[in-house]
Amino acid sequence: MIHVLAIIRTKPGQRDTVLEAFRANVPAVHAEEGCIEYGAAIDTDGVGPFQTPFGPDTFVVIEKWASLDALMAHAAAPHMAAYGAKTKDHIVSRAIHVLSPT
Repeated sequence: MIHVLAIIRTKPGQRDTVLEAFRANVPAVHAEEGCIEYGAAIDTDGVGPFQTPFGPDTFVVIEKWASLDALMAHAAAPHMAAYGAKTKDHIVSRAIHVLSPT
C-alpha cells in the first residue's frame, strides 16, 4: 500500500473554489483501480495549542493506493489533468509526500 499526503496552498480566499473543483473530481478518482482512500481535510477549530494549523488557505489531500502503479496511473489520468488545469490559477503551491507504511 502507498500513502500520499498532498498539501495544497491556495491563493488567499481561494480554498473553497479549489475544494469545489476537488469534490467534483472525487467520484472519478474513487472509481480508479487501486484507490482505497481519497479525500480532503482542513484544520479542525478549537483543538488547542498543540496543533500546528495549516491555515485558512490550505487543505490536505489524504490518499491511500493499493500500489505504486495505481498511484502513477492516477497521476496520469485525464480527469486529474482537467482538475489541474481548472485549479492552477488558484493554487500557490503543492507539496506531495508519497509514503510507505513501516
